[in-house]
Amino acid sequence: MLGIFSRAIVTPPDELVAAGCRTPSPKITSTALVNRFLENNACGVSVQIGDHVKLAYTHHCESVLQPRSFAVKDDIFCLFEGVLDNLGSLRQEYGLAKSANEVVLMIEAYKALRDRAPYPPSHVVGHLEGNFAFILFDKCTSTLFVASDQFGKVPLFWGITADGYVAFADDADLLKGACGKSLASFPQGCFFSTAAGGLRSYEHPKNTITAIPATDEEIWGAKFMVEGPTVVAAMK
Repeated sequence: MLGIFSRAIVTPPDELVAAGCRTPSPKITSTALVNRFLENNACGVSVQIGDHVKLAYTHHCESVLQPRSFAVKDDIFCLFEGVLDNLGSLRQEYGLAKSANEVVLMIEAYKALRDRAPYPPSHVVGHLEGNFAFILFDKCTSTLFVASDQFGKVPLFWGITADGYVAFADDADLLKGACGKSLASFPQGCFFSTAAGGLRSYEHPKNTITAIPATDEEIWGAKFMVEGPTVVAAMK
């Protein structure tokens, strides 16, 4: 799955911007990145949302245990990869039919958070049990909401394209040639919300997340870590 967002939607992390400037390497534009995705995935589907958002996904070569899904409802677009172990109880909590899958559940959970919930995004993501990663965009509010499970079982990466778009993908190789050194693993157990102020740990929402520049020998521009007595997310 692939989600690409312009600076009008999200400000790129300073650490990834600095990494790209520190060790320049070839990049391609956001449009070229989508085209590359579709060229490598004959059954791929892409969606353009206005001038600032591009989404794409495919069922090609997906894992049976980590299927990919896509849904749109009330101008909320969501890409979801993985499986929720507590999907049944979450359906009941949000009043959904038994046929609702993970991506539909995520849209409804986000709507509840946006429209009526008195709790923060960390509460919503913290109640998801299983292996997952998702990219959600609310067109009505121009809000981006991205998260990865606490063990990083579903890979998720982010980087910056040649034209300054922030790209999220489950395929590191796809972004390596597109984002140069402006590339990192999305930290496990964390979420990114433009409505909530950026990158946060949903297990330890009050803890600061810092980025450590990678060495020149590494392909990554930085690794993001949650500060505290115990490091709960540290990924390259």
